[in-house]
Amino acid sequence: MLYPIKFKPRFKERLWGGDALGGQMGKKLPAGKLIGESWEVSGLRGDESVAANGFLKGNNLRELVEVYMGELVGEGVFAKHGDEFPLLVKLIDAQDVLSVQVHPDDALAGRRHGAYGKTEMWYVAACEQGAALYIGWRRGVTEREYLDAVAGGTVAELLNRVEVQPGDAYFIPAGTVHAIGAGLQIVEIQQASDVTYRIYDWDRVESDGRARELHTDLATEAIDFGEPQNYNVTRRPVAANTAVELVSCPYFTVNRVALDGRMTRNYPSLDSFVIYVCVEGGFSVERADSAAAITGTKTETVVVSKGESILLPAEIEAVTLSGAATLLEVYI
Repeated sequence: MLYPIKFKPRFKERLWGGDALGGQMGKKLPAGKLIGESWEVSGLRGDESVAANGFLKGNNLRELVEVYMGELVGEGVFAKHGDEFPLLVKLIDAQDVLSVQVHPDDALAGRRHGAYGKTEMWYVAACEQGAALYIGWRRGVTEREYLDAVAGGTVAELLNRVEVQPGDAYFIPAGTVHAIGAGLQIVEIQQASDVTYRIYDWDRVESDGRARELHTDLATEAIDFGEPQNYNVTRRPVAANTAVELVSCPYFTVNRVALDGRMTRNYPSLDSFVIYVCVEGGFSVERADSAAAITGTKTETVVVSKGESILLPAEIEAVTLSGAATLLEVYI
């Protein structure tokens, strides 16, 4: 019988990173490194998350999907994706602004790279006063205007700049130009893809003095040049022990859950794994469905602290959550 699974984070050095994932999110970071990303749940080849608790400890996520298939990810999810875990969950520490970039959709990424596209969402876990995100165009922009702006180094003037506060959430469909500003810690939930086209990098250079590579030609076909959209999907919980939907799209659903005390979450017909990301406080989770009761098996209670994530296998139909926390609930 499966159980809630925690994974070891995979830390990524980035020139715009820092150490805030240690102070803000409780991560034990390597000393002297600029850590920009902590990959919390990943099945990408070469970057698979490794289980950190229970009898599956030491096995990576791809191995778990290969063995447990629909019991772990859901029958429909496995039928569609096979042993490719379909989502990637990250924590991001942006001490400096990230490059302006865009991701292709499924059709373009499949044709060019044999990969999934990348639709994603951001949840602001913490930020400095005045911190901002860049999402989409501030007005309608044509392909010609974009190319002229790239050539002239004025792309930033076309971007929609949005000042944010903790608890804000944004949905970024594939094709949307975007960048994360400085002074932000973000939870990013995305399709399992690492295909990124960089279109502007604020005139930064690599450590050897070379200008950072841009992907202008590749990006042009990927960019949505339509009119600006409203990307803000922020919803505040109306009461304790409630779940409020932030995003529901073909790739994932994300709810914000306000936990205060004890609550049960039921998933009898979901046919998907569920991931919890703890963004404030802490909680414990215990399997509470009929399968555990029928077998008489004692289920493990797993403690989840701020900055940690946990995966509920699809075979689990109900869990009991206890504690005081804000968490993101993610599933397909």
